[in-house]
Amino acid sequence: MHPFRQAVENEDLESVPGLLAENVTFVSPVAFAPYSGRSLVAEILRGAFHVFEDFRYVNEIGEPGGRDHALVFRARVGDREIHGCDFVHHDDDGLIDEFCVMVRPLSAANALAEEMGKQFARIGRETGLV
Repeated sequence: MHPFRQAVENEDLESVPGLLAENVTFVSPVAFAPYSGRSLVAEILRGAFHVFEDFRYVNEIGEPGGRDHALVFRARVGDREIHGCDFVHHDDDGLIDEFCVMVRPLSAANALAEEMGKQFARIGRETGLV
């Protein structure tokens, strides 16, 4: 099992920053520009934990020890069922240096964008990172 998946399934948010490279890039399904840096990406992922309900990984694609993995998930955002995939890439040290999220359908992506907007407001207030 991928270490990020294991952390999520164990609800171990404290271990997530240690899985990320200092220069990690997060590519959002609802924002044009990527976000960079361990502290900011960890906060974005923490925000997503608050937004998704009934989150569960349903498949994992990638070779053990490989640098690229796809973690397929299902969840809800409010009353919208969302299907998605976390694409993670590892650097030479085994840390996640790119984290890209894709989701469907559009109605769920719109609900996600609205709720994550609230999380970004919180992140800005609490950390000043955005």
